[in-house]
Amino acid sequence: MSRVLFVGVFLLLITLFLHWRFLSVTRAPARLKRPVDLVLALLWLCAVIGFGSGVVFDPAWARGPAFVGLTWLAAVLYLFLGTVVVGLVCTVVRVVFGVMRRDSAAARLRVSRVGSIITAIVSISAMGYGLVEAATPRVTNTTVALAELPAEFDGVRVALVSDIHAGPSRGAGFVRRVVDSVNAENPDLVLLDGDLIDGTVPLVGADLEPLRDLDAPLGVFAVSGNHEFYAGDGGEWLDFWSTLGIDVLRNDRTTLTRGDAAIDLAGINDATAPAPFEPDLAAALAGIDPDRFVLLMAHQPLQAVEASDLGVDMQVSGHTHGGQIWPIRYLVPLQQPSVEGLDTIGNTTLYTTRGAGTWGPPVRVAAPPEIAMLELTRG
Repeated sequence: MSRVLFVGVFLLLITLFLHWRFLSVTRAPARLKRPVDLVLALLWLCAVIGFGSGVVFDPAWARGPAFVGLTWLAAVLYLFLGTVVVGLVCTVVRVVFGVMRRDSAAARLRVSRVGSIITAIVSISAMGYGLVEAATPRVTNTTVALAELPAEFDGVRVALVSDIHAGPSRGAGFVRRVVDSVNAENPDLVLLDGDLIDGTVPLVGADLEPLRDLDAPLGVFAVSGNHEFYAGDGGEWLDFWSTLGIDVLRNDRTTLTRGDAAIDLAGINDATAPAPFEPDLAAALAGIDPDRFVLLMAHQPLQAVEASDLGVDMQVSGHTHGGQIWPIRYLVPLQQPSVEGLDTIGNTTLYTTRGAGTWGPPVRVAAPPEIAMLELTRG
């Protein structure tokens, strides 16, 4: 609850800023201020419910207002960015017109009004586009050439799903669409790479029920992400996944066989998992056959640095969302060595999926949701 209260105060300050910037600074007519303020207050309330949905509030009733409020936050991002641009233009006008003539205040007001209107239109349009973009994860196909892959595994098809974030704004219906899309591809192996939920097992667990219908000849495996631990004991979530018929890898590994060949599939907990769930790649790889191909599941791409040092051939990750909402993707490299797609970290091949769902706003701009189909080839 304390987290929700903190977010509520923060969002209230943002709402007051929007009132000041778009109503007071532009000297909007009084007849507009009351209805706009009412809308802003309702959107603030919905956003607060959104941050509490799945943890404090039951999504059974909270998901509707949460969806509205969290969607609104995408528009808030662009309103803020647009405000910065308009402010810079007004500053230029103030400098130039202040020197040239005495009516610079009137010129700045005109720029502020026109700029605010344009900012509002662009922000709402970007939000609407992103809402549609995020609604349906698309299947992407990538061929991954791996020199050490056994010949018997040449052509194996891996479905990589990460970052569903079921709970606050999307529920079982969205998870069902993901599952149906995966099964339609008939993969040989399904990997669930963390951040499947946002919320607690009692409030959100039912939303993951469709996952029990995933099926693949080589199995369905999962590892934790960071969000499994945000609502409390991430271990409770990992135990719950096991009841859905998913093999959960907790700093350990299993052997996959195809024909007469075998590879090791290892999985470690998220890089930020608290005690006693800290990631331990050394433990997962203890006693491993050094000549056997190793495929690692690790939620964050940055975990590939250690993976390379310990001889992992390939790692699959999620976490970044490809930035989710432009221009956030340009901040991702400050924390992660890869934003999306196929990459190489040291001696390890890395694939980072943009993920199937969204965190916070159910919106994606220039970072479409993804169910990654990886065809592993020997080469």
